[in-house]
Parts: sequence; structure tokens; C-alpha cells
Amino acid sequence: MSALTVSHDAEQSWDDLVRFWEEMEWPEGSKVEIIEGIVTVSPSPAPRHNVIAEQIQRRLYPTIPDDLGIYQTVAIAVPSRLGMLIPDLLVVPVQACRDADSHVPAALAELVVEVTSRSNARHDRVSKPAAYATAGIPLYLLVDRWAPGGPTATLYGEPKGEVYRVLSAVKFGDPIKLPEPFGITIDTGEFPVD
Repeated sequence: MSALTVSHDAEQSWDDLVRFWEEMEWPEGSKVEIIEGIVTVSPSPAPRHNVIAEQIQRRLYPTIPDDLGIYQTVAIAVPSRLGMLIPDLLVVPVQACRDADSHVPAALAELVVEVTSRSNARHDRVSKPAAYATAGIPLYLLVDRWAPGGPTATLYGEPKGEVYRVLSAVKFGDPIKLPEPFGITIDTGEFPVD
């Protein structure tokens, strides 16, 4: 199943677009994001997709302080890129989630993780990293199950403008290290492959 886009009036303000995103009744279990000003409705991820996210989440828990949380369904806003994004994993201060009604500012995130799905891999490779870098999120981990040369994991960092620098890139089977404040190594050989 592929993603569905919902058009909106190009003259609408960011606030109008967010209000539409918040108030519309979307299909239950779907993932609804605003990507470059376009509302995108995707089916819930496949089980293998969630297994990868869960494995990364387990590795992160022992490394984060109590004031940070790891979330799978929290939306982060990047108004300058017309983005309301829901990363597969988000590390952000717990207080930001306590204070939020529907989303938190992306600039508060310490790490975002995306695991590609076949139907929307381009968003995870192009649109989302540009938004995450623009927001100044220090680390972006892309686990690309559908990469053209075979499954890969790429860690991006040092955001400048809308561009990240590649800090590390590995094929599934090789470890990838997340720097401090996480200081962990993730064994990509444990990730399921389709």
C-alpha cells in the first residue's frame, strides 16, 4: 500500500495547515504528516519496520538521562519547511511532550530515526533530512531497508542550513556507532531484511 497525499489551498497559512492536520478525521492506524506543505497519509508500518525501531529503542534506553524520552508517535513541527513530521523514533525532552498539545518543536529533538518503507523512502532520504537539518536536530539516523545497493544505515550530523554531513554509513550486518550523548553501537546485523 502506498502513501496518499491530500491537497490543500496553497494560499493557506502554516497555522491553517496545522489546524487542518489536527482537526481532520484520518483513517485509524495511519501516519499523517505534512511534508513540504503536503498532507501525506501513510499506512501503518509493517512489522519488520517496527522490529527495527524497537531494537534501536532498546539500545537507546540505557544511555539517555531521565529528562529525555524516546517516542514513536510524536509529531515535530518545522514551520520553515512546512513540515509536521512523525519520525519512527524521536529523542526529545520529556517536558516538551508534557507541555505539547499536538506536536513539539523539532528544534528540541536530540535524535530522530527513520526506517524507510518502500512507499515513502524518498521522503526519508530527501525531504525529511532537509527539514531535520533546518531545525538543527543534531543527529539523524536513516535505516534504509530499500536502498538501491541493499539495506543500509546512515548516521547524519553537523547540520548546516538544510544539509547534514554523513558521519557514518554501513550496510546491514555492520555496526554503526552513535556518538555522545548516546555513545552506543547498534548491530545492524540484527535487523530483519525483506
